[in-house]
Amino acid sequence: MNRVLCGLAANAALPSELVGRLIEVADADIATELAGRADLSHAQAVALASRVEESAVRLVHEGRLTAADIDPVARPDATLALLDERSGNPEWAFLFAADPLSERREKLAACPGLPPAVVETLAADPDVQVVAELALWTTPEVAAGLAGHPHAEVRRAVAANEATPPAVLAALITGEGLPPARRCQVCDREDTPFAHDPRCSRLHCDLPPGASCDGSHESTVHDIRQAALENPATPTEAVVGFAGHSSTLLRWALAARPDLPPQVYGRLAADTVPGVRAELAGNPAIGEPLIRALADDPDHNVRRALAHHPHVPPDVLSRLAVTTRIGATLLPCIATASPTEVEELAQSPNPAVRMLLARRRDLPAGIRDALAADPDAKVVKSIASHPGLSEAQLRAMVDRHGVRVVAKVAANPDAPPALLEDLARHEPPVRKAFREIARHRNAAAPALLACLADRQARPMAAGHPALPPPVIVELLSDTDGQVAEAAAANPSLPLAVMKNLVPQR
Repeated sequence: MNRVLCGLAANAALPSELVGRLIEVADADIATELAGRADLSHAQAVALASRVEESAVRLVHEGRLTAADIDPVARPDATLALLDERSGNPEWAFLFAADPLSERREKLAACPGLPPAVVETLAADPDVQVVAELALWTTPEVAAGLAGHPHAEVRRAVAANEATPPAVLAALITGEGLPPARRCQVCDREDTPFAHDPRCSRLHCDLPPGASCDGSHESTVHDIRQAALENPATPTEAVVGFAGHSSTLLRWALAARPDLPPQVYGRLAADTVPGVRAELAGNPAIGEPLIRALADDPDHNVRRALAHHPHVPPDVLSRLAVTTRIGATLLPCIATASPTEVEELAQSPNPAVRMLLARRRDLPAGIRDALAADPDAKVVKSIASHPGLSEAQLRAMVDRHGVRVVAKVAANPDAPPALLEDLARHEPPVRKAFREIARHRNAAAPALLACLADRQARPMAAGHPALPPPVIVELLSDTDGQVAEAAAANPSLPLAVMKNLVPQR
């Protein structure tokens, strides 16, 4: 890989003439960057696809190539991409329905809007993976017809398809009204009874761990039920009975559903497996009584999931903030808190609660400023990146709390160049601050030069447009290819240097 030319291909300031010259010498890596350019002309897209065939698929998905640009025989992958985008000639689908390569038929099966005759051909394909792919994406009518397919893998795909009719999904769970499946992936390959060793050492074995078949295709039947439980189109009455099922995975899938009766949620709240309870704790459909009960759960992951519930009452959140490591994230209940609730949270005696509130980036100025002056460093660290804070406020944070807040202050979008320069020279140095400064829009040359001394910040600083051009040119020969590539992508790279970098054919 030529890292410099890859970076140059992504350079937003690269003139169209040089884009054309790069296309003439492009390899697959350079073509990947060129295909993503916003200014690539149609003629250049056609030329790039001719130069590097692999780029045609991305160019199709980017909308740069049309059906008129593609020969379906010469470029099958790009043709399938056009069909996937519903931009190709529907007649092309007939070519691929009979393609000798099953991989192409499988890709075709996932395309929307296929002609009925093509769908019929794919539904009868001898390769079960092709039929399963069709079953996963097809229309309600076709999915209903495939629910009785003799291969259990196809039925599993039908169970995952959200277009499958609810009555069919219910039948897949119980098996009622459907003929028994005759084959599965396990008995296709192994003599039954067979249970796949989770520590299987056989080369090229792709059976899932624990896959088994004693003639009843039990592991695939389990997967069918799990897919149906995870499918929002499956009717509630068909799934409620799984609250007491012996399979943890099925109860886990059930706990995520938003359509269960309260008594079923209550039963899942008493599940012996913490993962099931944690899944339930994050379910927006559970009510306040269950939220309060789960707040006392002994498992940390359950309480952490509950903290992310969108309707946690403020007093429950206060309890959770004390007992649970929630992390530096904006919680849904904080993001949607009313102005009155925001006031209450800001006045909480618990600094962990104030810290969670400080993650919001749309706080009223008075509350923002009060949190910026908070005596607790965790609160200040959380508010430091809030827009609207003055340079004086940001400097005061660093003066009071030092290295604990430097990186977050450096990430503030309003931090001025002089402050960023001082933070880059802070003693002791803060490595995370270098990375924030190196990508900051207000960073000026002195701060960026300091960031070049940090190994992780160096590639970011090399791509910053405020870096002096002579330094950018010097970095083109850096021993770290990532740095050289970033320098080549820097829009402040002199035009004359760009011209010299592109080889002549």
